[in-house]
Amino acid sequence: MSGKVIVIDHPLLQHKLGYLRDKETGSGEFRELVKEISRILAHEVMRDWNEMRDVVVETPIAQTKVQRIANAPVVVSIMRAGNGMLDAVLSMIPFASAGFIGIYRDKFIHNTVEYYFKMPEDIKGKMAIMCDPLVSTADTMIAAIDRLKSYEVKKIRILTILCSEFAIEKIRHFHPDVDIFTLNIEKEINDLGYLVPGLGDAGDRLYQTK
Repeated sequence: MSGKVIVIDHPLLQHKLGYLRDKETGSGEFRELVKEISRILAHEVMRDWNEMRDVVVETPIAQTKVQRIANAPVVVSIMRAGNGMLDAVLSMIPFASAGFIGIYRDKFIHNTVEYYFKMPEDIKGKMAIMCDPLVSTADTMIAAIDRLKSYEVKKIRILTILCSEFAIEKIRHFHPDVDIFTLNIEKEINDLGYLVPGLGDAGDRLYQTK
């Protein structure tokens, strides 16, 4: 099955993205904006969910049948910037479990290095929703997808605020079945691997590191 690229174009999201791009936006406001955007992304990623179960409940008036989500997804943070999205996504999908992947591209060995990996025991057969605010070169994202697929997840979807054209093509090449949900597709990457115009280093701006 071919993966989709969904660009969520909404005036409220574009308004919030404008403040994320602004270098004058402080860390506290930046964190809140990332959370607000992540909640909306979580809503969109679940829009076509079709695994439901029927449950009988009592309303204050009468007995009725309602639907609840079955086979809940696993929300995966690509650390550390993905942590800025994780709680917000889980607030929208509170019945989901969570996983963590710590991975980075080492400029000396020219390869990705995994330093942390922790997943729920029952991840097999579940959808994995991968959270990372920015996907630039896609090297770490592809390595993370490789790891998740080794655990036989059912489907993988990426939630990101900004994604480069280059990253989309690279992900499509290595993992054509993965869906990508984003606010905007950036056309350029500079020599340091940053998206242009982008919003800088999301992790540094979230946590006031350098």
